[in-house]
Amino acid sequence: MVDMEEVEVVVAHNERATLRVGDVFLKIDADQLRTDIEVEAMAMAPIPTPEVLWRKPPVLALAALPGTALGRLGQPSTASPAAWAAAGAAARRLHDAPLPPWPGRSVDELASALDAECAWLLTNEVLPTELVTRNRRVAEAALRPWTPVFVHGDFQVAHVFVDGDEVTGVVDWSEASRGDALFDLAVLTLGHEEHLADVVAGYGTDVDLDVIRAWWSLRSLLAVRWLAEHGFDPNSPGCEVDVLRSQL
Repeated sequence: MVDMEEVEVVVAHNERATLRVGDVFLKIDADQLRTDIEVEAMAMAPIPTPEVLWRKPPVLALAALPGTALGRLGQPSTASPAAWAAAGAAARRLHDAPLPPWPGRSVDELASALDAECAWLLTNEVLPTELVTRNRRVAEAALRPWTPVFVHGDFQVAHVFVDGDEVTGVVDWSEASRGDALFDLAVLTLGHEEHLADVVAGYGTDVDLDVIRAWWSLRSLLAVRWLAEHGFDPNSPGCEVDVLRSQL
């Protein structure tokens, strides 16, 4: 009998799914605009990205990257400080690249989203009032003018692959846009504050740590409802709700 590759469900919800079969990832997305952005962003990015093997909507086939993910939200990272610094350096190369042609969310759009999500969290008593109101005050520091750069948009540890101390590639570019450089650094270190100094050292320029912390609060407040509605648990140890608690 011929050996068959197993199909691994990497992530799946009612908007999109990612499957792995051997060394091939199959991304299925009902919104082809997201896939258009992903393919174009990977072609533009000055850092390693997965090879596009083929595309037949709604499926995009990508080659697996060498190495392993820098970490996972809610779990300690076993990657070296040098690997974290390399991730910071990769972010800097991306942010120094020419801007993509499509915009990202404006400060006004983010402020409106923050208002809506905080109201939902309080009205439905999802989180304690003090936790929401305190983090909302912290989050407001991120809502300031910034110079747009090429951002990945979801630069989390699970999307950055390393081999030893080197970054071998970055996956999941569907949120790439023009945006705030500190947002990418905040997403990378969300739930991994102990590695913030390594990331900043690799990034190679002064950053406002208070704004990074503000993005931790903003990102987490905006994520809770979406995660709950798509089958994920923001209350898992080390994840979004714990990040919000750590800000108190």
